[in-house]
Amino acid sequence: MTAQIIDGNALARKVREEVAGRTQALKAKGVQPHLAILLVGEDPASQVYVKHKVADSEQTGLKATLERHPATMSEADLLARVKALNEDPSVHGILVQLPLPKHMDSHRVIETISPAKDVDGFHVASAGALMVGQPGFWPCTPYGCLKMLDSIGYDLKGKHAVVIGRSNIVGKPMAMMLLGRDATVTICHSRTKDLAAFTRQADVVVAAVGKRDVLTRDMVKPGAVVIDVGMNRNDEGKLCGDVDFAGVQQVAGWITPVPGGVGPMTRAMLLANTIEAAERAAG
Repeated sequence: MTAQIIDGNALARKVREEVAGRTQALKAKGVQPHLAILLVGEDPASQVYVKHKVADSEQTGLKATLERHPATMSEADLLARVKALNEDPSVHGILVQLPLPKHMDSHRVIETISPAKDVDGFHVASAGALMVGQPGFWPCTPYGCLKMLDSIGYDLKGKHAVVIGRSNIVGKPMAMMLLGRDATVTICHSRTKDLAAFTRQADVVVAAVGKRDVLTRDMVKPGAVVIDVGMNRNDEGKLCGDVDFAGVQQVAGWITPVPGGVGPMTRAMLLANTIEAAERAAG
């Protein structure tokens, strides 16, 4: 068996096309959807990420404003800037690029963003609202993962999903979304005792640890769907995920590649959340 590839690049293009159509509809009503991105410091990876986010936004007709601030910026000044954007009716989405400089409390900064403009989906109010069926925003990475499962017509009802990674950004929200589709979910960690005993039972495995080869061929149930959220570098310096792709591809039914899998979908779902925020604001 050779697993079929879930092409994140192709699916992301479809999402961007949909966002572009919705953007044009709002513009026809006199509303310009607007995403404000705050970048503090000179983290090289963050600079690449925000460059892609601005380009993606412009491609769909969304307005993206990138504010660059020095690493010496005080937390108080950043919070004040976020509050000002909260009050600006022309801004529909606010994204504070992480990581922030060490002297800043990322949680405090994120919680300062208005839940109505929290298009990254990190605010606790969004999580709480979604739990009770109210409007909120899912974090972009797990949201993109679910869209990838939808794209292959995968019915999660009654399936067993294992999420490797317990972070509040991916692991726990991913588990919540899977539970919402009536799957049975187990959350593990890379150091879970006998991790393979859990993954071999799983119909779906989501690897979101940030460590190479967390999931290998012998750990995967034949025909399982494998979603690789990891972003690492191999010995040659090339991008790779948490999954031993070459080995697991020989066992799984479906698999996402790195690059070209979850990454493009994460960026695409940021646009989807932003247009959703603009539509809600426009009524």
